[in-house]
Amino acid sequence: MGVDYYNILNVNRNATDDELKKAYRRLAMRWHPDKNPSNKKEAEAKFKQISEAYEVLSDPDMRSIYDEYGDEGFKGMPPPGSQSATSNRASDPNDFKFNPRNAEDIFSEIFGSRNPFGSESMNRAKSTRYQTDGNGTFGGFYSANSTSRPYAEGTAGPSSDQPRKPPDVEKNLPCTLEELYTGSKRNMKISRNVLQSNGRTIVQTEILTIEIKPGWKKGTRITFPDKGNEQADQLPADLVFIIVEKPHDVYERHGNDLCTHQKITLVDALAGTTINMKTLDGRDLSIKVTDVVIPGYELVVVKEGMPIAKARNKKGNLIIKFDVKFPSKLRPEQQVAIRRVLGGLHQM
Repeated sequence: MGVDYYNILNVNRNATDDELKKAYRRLAMRWHPDKNPSNKKEAEAKFKQISEAYEVLSDPDMRSIYDEYGDEGFKGMPPPGSQSATSNRASDPNDFKFNPRNAEDIFSEIFGSRNPFGSESMNRAKSTRYQTDGNGTFGGFYSANSTSRPYAEGTAGPSSDQPRKPPDVEKNLPCTLEELYTGSKRNMKISRNVLQSNGRTIVQTEILTIEIKPGWKKGTRITFPDKGNEQADQLPADLVFIIVEKPHDVYERHGNDLCTHQKITLVDALAGTTINMKTLDGRDLSIKVTDVVIPGYELVVVKEGMPIAKARNKKGNLIIKFDVKFPSKLRPEQQVAIRRVLGGLHQM
């Protein structure tokens, strides 16, 4: 026997159809070329070998020939299922030769016609046994908006044991307002279970780099496809980091605007003052207050808020709210002086 298909799939010679399918899924997910962008040549050869082994062993007639004659039995033999194939395989001169199917076709029939890794399939042929409805529906995967679920021709519908995409693995990513104002880079160390070709899992450590863009808001999601744990008969989950804003000592964020509270004296509220502030990117800001600060008054400084994501050179506003500090008591002579200075204001 030249090629040991059972060994390739890591199954015994009595493996059932279900065991063959599970073995194929596990190995195909491991060795699909799109899963191995840095080692495509080896992955493509391995992927083709896995697909060929599954094609032969999952077909009763071809498996029968293989079990008796090995892979050499496909050379110069009559087509599987024919009378001569079952009665006199070795002596029949028929020039039938096994021609393996496209590995991507087999993969599509098992996993659905769209690449489960979320990438283009290198323009390889897709199986004509599956169809899409134009709404992102394929194989055993379907969108919530689809009205039908396409399935392989000649079957009752999509198999219930087709692998599904698990829910996202979500992790919070706390960020300061300074980081969200200027942008920053984070290197995140993660550990996850990675499936090996022998069906076992190992813990793999990896560094993921996150580019935080200026203006990103809380709730922004950064997705790393297939970076969750891997396990047999299931597509790997996506790893999602969610931006969380840390509280700031000076500023509060409201959308694209920044808000701050400033305490001033009654004299400054009436006669004017200058507010000195440090911006989130470290600049010194000097703001003159010339209006009389009355209850509810807000001073808006245009374009000194947060950067607006995806809007180049645009920012929100800085909104300054004032807390006026009133004196707790006045001496009699101070009361007289205030009445003399302010007494006529009620007539204005």
